[in-house]
Amino acid sequence: MPRVKRGTVRRAKRKKLLARAKGFYQTKSKLYRAAKESVDTALKYAFVGRRRKKRDFRRLWVVRINAAARENGMSYSRFMLGLKNAGIELDRKSLAELAAREPAAFSKLAEKAKAAAAA
Repeated sequence: MPRVKRGTVRRAKRKKLLARAKGFYQTKSKLYRAAKESVDTALKYAFVGRRRKKRDFRRLWVVRINAAARENGMSYSRFMLGLKNAGIELDRKSLAELAAREPAAFSKLAEKAKAAAAA
């Protein structure tokens, strides 16, 4: 088996990893082994975080819609049922934006939802 010398390849690999660990605390940004562990953990958390972000935003939107619906005398579930029955197909993101920025427009939607839920 031939002998392999990895001088420049090894250096480039380590340099790249230490660059990723820049700004980490103490030896985690200086020493290769500690930096590798920290970078691996950080990448794992980043992967999980990209999926969590979607859940977190949906929860936020639901909370905002619920608060606005209750101001208009409805629960979240009755409001969403009313919108579905009325044939209004707005997603939660845009409903939350309306609830936060355009309370008058949200109130009109709530009126339609209330009428459709009652019928």
